[in-house]
Order: sequence, then C-alpha cells, then structure tokens
Amino acid sequence: MKTEFFYKAKENLNVAQWCFDKGFYDACANRAYYAVLQASIAALADKGITRDKIDHKWVQAEFSSKLIHSRKIYPAKLKSYLPEMQSIRNYADYSDENVTRKKAFEQLSMAKEMLSLIEKELK
Repeated sequence: MKTEFFYKAKENLNVAQWCFDKGFYDACANRAYYAVLQASIAALADKGITRDKIDHKWVQAEFSSKLIHSRKIYPAKLKSYLPEMQSIRNYADYSDENVTRKKAFEQLSMAKEMLSLIEKELK
C-alpha cells in the first residue's frame, strides 16, 4: 500500500510542477494537495496505520496525532500543511476566483518539502 500511494504522490507532484510551469495555478494547487495527501497515506501505511475507507479528515488527524505528536517522526510544523493545503485546493476547485501564482508556489513548495521528508522516512 505504501509504495503505490507514494508513487501516486510523486506523480501528482510532477504534474503540479508541470501545471505551475505552464501557469495552471488552480490545477497546481489541486495536484500539490493530492500529492501530500497520498504521501501521508503512504507514511501512515509504513507505520501500520491503515483503514479500509480513507478520507481526508482521517488522514489529516492520524498523520498529525500518530506520526507528529505521538511518535515524533515528522516535525510539528507539518501539522498545519494538510489542512492549509486542502483549504487552498478547495479554493482552487470551488471558488469562482483563481489561485495566484504566489499561492500556487507556496502550495508546491510545501508539497515538495513534505514529500522529501516522507520519502526519507520510507527508505
């Protein structure tokens, strides 16, 4: 499970980067969030934390409580990444306004940082 989800995460990060480079900032924000969500699922699975029905709130809560607070595997600053990134993704997907280049860059940067940390732990 962890390998499949991390592969999806890397793919979405690459797509997010491509979208950013082409000026598709809403799509960049969307794909960056999903990259982080899928990497978080992989990180949880790596520690034996799985669930049949995966949803956003569960992943956010489990990653924060189990992998940041309880086991202290990841830095505390990552606690806010998933909810913040989902908020920007929701704005990109459901608002009649567009995500700015700056916001897309921030989203992409957070995704790169989080995937890098998770990848190091998975190896």
